[in-house]
Amino acid sequence: MIQKKIALQAYLLALMFPFLLLSQEKEIFVPSFNGEIKIDGIGNESVWDIAKWASDFWMWRPTDSLLAKKQTRFKIIRDNKNLYMLVELSTNGTNFTTPSLKRDFSSYGQDYLHLLFDTFSDATNAFSFVTNPLGIKADGLISGGNQDFRSSRNYSWDTKWNVETKIKDNSYTAEFRIPFNSMFYDSKNSSWRFNIYRRNTQQNEHSIWVKTPQNQLIGNLAFMGKMVFEKPLKKVRNPVSVIPYISGIDYNDFTNSNKNTNASIGGDAKIPIGNALNLDLTFNPDFSQVEVDDQIVNISRFEISLPEKRQFFTQNDDLFKDFGSTRDVIPFFSRRIGVAKDRDGNTIENRIIAGGRLSGKLNSNLRIGFLNILTEADEKNEIPSNLNTVFTLRQKIFDRSNVSFFFIDRRTRDEYDFISEEERKNSVTGLEYNLASTDSKWTGRAYLHKSFTEGLNDDDMIVGMNLQRNTLRHRASMEFIHGGEDFRSDLGFFRRTGFLKLSPSYSYRIYPKNENVISYEFSQYGFLVLNSNKNYIVSDRGFWSSIRKSYLNGTSLRFSYSNRYEYLFNDFDPTRSEGSIPLPANSNFNYSTYQISYRSDQRKTFNFDSEINYGSFYNGRKLSIENELKWRKQPIFNASMIVNYNSIKLPNPYPSKNIWLISPKLDFTFTKTLFWTTFVQYNSQGENLGVNSRFQWRFAPLSDLFLVYNDNYISSDNFSPRYRSFNIKFTYWLNI
Repeated sequence: MIQKKIALQAYLLALMFPFLLLSQEKEIFVPSFNGEIKIDGIGNESVWDIAKWASDFWMWRPTDSLLAKKQTRFKIIRDNKNLYMLVELSTNGTNFTTPSLKRDFSSYGQDYLHLLFDTFSDATNAFSFVTNPLGIKADGLISGGNQDFRSSRNYSWDTKWNVETKIKDNSYTAEFRIPFNSMFYDSKNSSWRFNIYRRNTQQNEHSIWVKTPQNQLIGNLAFMGKMVFEKPLKKVRNPVSVIPYISGIDYNDFTNSNKNTNASIGGDAKIPIGNALNLDLTFNPDFSQVEVDDQIVNISRFEISLPEKRQFFTQNDDLFKDFGSTRDVIPFFSRRIGVAKDRDGNTIENRIIAGGRLSGKLNSNLRIGFLNILTEADEKNEIPSNLNTVFTLRQKIFDRSNVSFFFIDRRTRDEYDFISEEERKNSVTGLEYNLASTDSKWTGRAYLHKSFTEGLNDDDMIVGMNLQRNTLRHRASMEFIHGGEDFRSDLGFFRRTGFLKLSPSYSYRIYPKNENVISYEFSQYGFLVLNSNKNYIVSDRGFWSSIRKSYLNGTSLRFSYSNRYEYLFNDFDPTRSEGSIPLPANSNFNYSTYQISYRSDQRKTFNFDSEINYGSFYNGRKLSIENELKWRKQPIFNASMIVNYNSIKLPNPYPSKNIWLISPKLDFTFTKTLFWTTFVQYNSQGENLGVNSRFQWRFAPLSDLFLVYNDNYISSDNFSPRYRSFNIKFTYWLNI
């Protein structure tokens, strides 16, 4: 009888075990020690014996219901200044995918190990540290709960830390030392929220310590464990960082017959305030080492927004940029600062004289952001000196939601006869509520923005909201925006004013039993835009329907159909051909497009993305072919080639044009500190051929020597030279 009871209890325990794992929050104990650890990727010091291993990693791909086939285990210990971590990762041999030796590598399609530290336990923000089997480092800031791959991750942020790896026959180890003063945290907390995940390309397996539904982004901050410190953390003295630079440039502006040689000095400073705030200062910043913007072919009626790549604007950037709607209304867009239009309408650099930015936490639930930047006057090009100010507050409410306030102001510093009264100053203020449920199934936003511009006092508000429900099989959302005709944000990005937009979408996923296929996804998306100043006439309408098949090896195949309606209130030439006859205002068009796209296995030495679109286009036809081809000799050399072709055929007398965008890129990473990248871009729409070649030597942590060569030609004029420059820049990161 006793044996039967024991057997029954064991049977019930076996049945309940998976549910017990799910119901308990994972924790790891972090003991303290005094001593020394050599960061060599081996972890053979006896001090590691004071910590226990943590394991039981769950799959995220190909399924989220099983423990990982290749397990990972880790230990964490600490002293007064540093956090140490030892990780052992099981593998099948040593055939890893590691394309590059460059810091801040893209983890897409390759082997990696990712650490997340939510140091304020707010499930919204975190510090990110990434490595791979070769011990390459990538670090970044996570915002918005890590619910969106594009907007939640900022890898332009850099800090000082150490990692070394050791590759064995069927595993590799990674040993980390992360200084406490490289992060911000609340010293009153005895624990941090924490998670760790990896990709094993040999098994096509993503695995994570705390189980995460596969319909959510891996690393979503709603799903985290806890690291509990044996002793309370002390307030550490975060160092003051001074980053001076010396730069020299020799250039020849062929268009304006201007040849010169200039030298400049400037720099940045990072001043910590307590353990949660940071003051960033910049004087005469130089962005010449920044990678050039990608050329874009624009056949739409709207301006294209390009990503911010300047490091000064990127730390805690979610406090400044995460407002409004990413496609339609962004009240603050940092690329408006330091860039301006000259008297002929050309986009040129507008020098930043100096600036400061305060950002971080006032307490565990309240964040603050303050930005103030002064730009230089260029009266020759009719560009005034502007003082640009942004102030934001973000208060956490409930488990993961927040309420935000912002105020944005741009005003000229002096009186200029080429500036109208309306252009002298502009201000925008707003309130937003951001919803994020505990399990990330519900997300959304509601917002109200108001602008203040001289002479524009009627409908100067933006009102909007969106709501999304995301479960394993279903994702549905609805967005509503009303934009007033008199709304302006000089430091923002918005496609149109005077409109009402409705945008529903729905996706349904099927997870087949086929072990080589992750899912089938059927998606419907649409939008309707009404012009509120023209009796709510329909100005735009669109509908997309697609089927996507995603494979376990990373390949995907998609078929889609779209139908568009557009009413032109102004003349418009989609080819942007000089001297052409545009499509006339007050005309409407209805057109449809069929699309097929395919992405190959990114683990392969040669891989590619291809997309073909064909269909009607306004009152004509359009064929678009987009290709990105990649080949590598890992980890030293990466080559890529973008070849895009648009053939637009409109009936006479309207323009027809074949538009090419061809862009080869060669990237050499000779060592972990020595890099050379050459980027060529030919854009027939812009009649431009550009060459950017950059050599970088990272001679000390976060300290670099850059040699940059730029060459630009007018392709429509027998490739006559437009601009040529050679730049040398030395920058050094000094902690005081």
